[in-house]
Amino acid sequence: MYVDSHCHLSFPELASRIDEIRAAMAKADVDRALCICTTLEEFPEVHALAMRYDNFWASAGVHPDSEGVREPMLDDLVAMAAKPRVVAIGETGLDYYRLAGRSVQDMAWQRERFRVHIRAAIATGLPLVVHTRSASQDTLAILREEGAAAAGGVFHCFTETMDVARAALDLGFFISFSGILTFRNATELQDVARFVPLDRCLIETDSPYLAPVPHRGRLNNPSYVALVARHLAMLKGCPLETVAETSSANFERLFSRAK
Repeated sequence: MYVDSHCHLSFPELASRIDEIRAAMAKADVDRALCICTTLEEFPEVHALAMRYDNFWASAGVHPDSEGVREPMLDDLVAMAAKPRVVAIGETGLDYYRLAGRSVQDMAWQRERFRVHIRAAIATGLPLVVHTRSASQDTLAILREEGAAAAGGVFHCFTETMDVARAALDLGFFISFSGILTFRNATELQDVARFVPLDRCLIETDSPYLAPVPHRGRLNNPSYVALVARHLAMLKGCPLETVAETSSANFERLFSRAK
């Protein structure tokens, strides 16, 4: 019924609890999940989850915040994308939130990494999973410069402005909402959720982070994506079943290998 379009089940907080998590997912009618890769070193674990369980899929990429790791080359990403049950390139993008004394100019390495991922997505025909934080204008500019509309993708865990949402939609991207949508102080994001057409919405947990209300502050897991769906349905004034069916169909439309 529900699909968690973005979770990190290979992270230590969740990797040792897969059986428990899968049982909770089944109880909450969450029947599929996309396991997201954040480093090349992590990819074998992420991919193993997708190979072991027939309702899990994997992505291939290096998170913009990942430093001191192996830098992805185009050939690396293309090779990983060719493996079975890999359905997306990313998580990739830009993050200027934690500059640690550096300037935006100093983050050229991050921008080049992002470009490599976009080129891999175009080369493989797989969609991008885009992370952007405090860097939306550069993120959008690079997507346009690299012709990322040819690959498409999703702005995951969306927390940006209405203008950024419009720009992402204009590029043909989907918008994914996480547990942040349920937070009382997320009024601007809730306005964005009302605005984004339902046929361009995905839902996610980004677990183990960002558990939705009433679990805020606790360990998150994919079963909680049903709570995100419930809040999105409330904001849009439509039946919960409509959000479940449409977001699942959107997942299949974007990640076309995940069928």
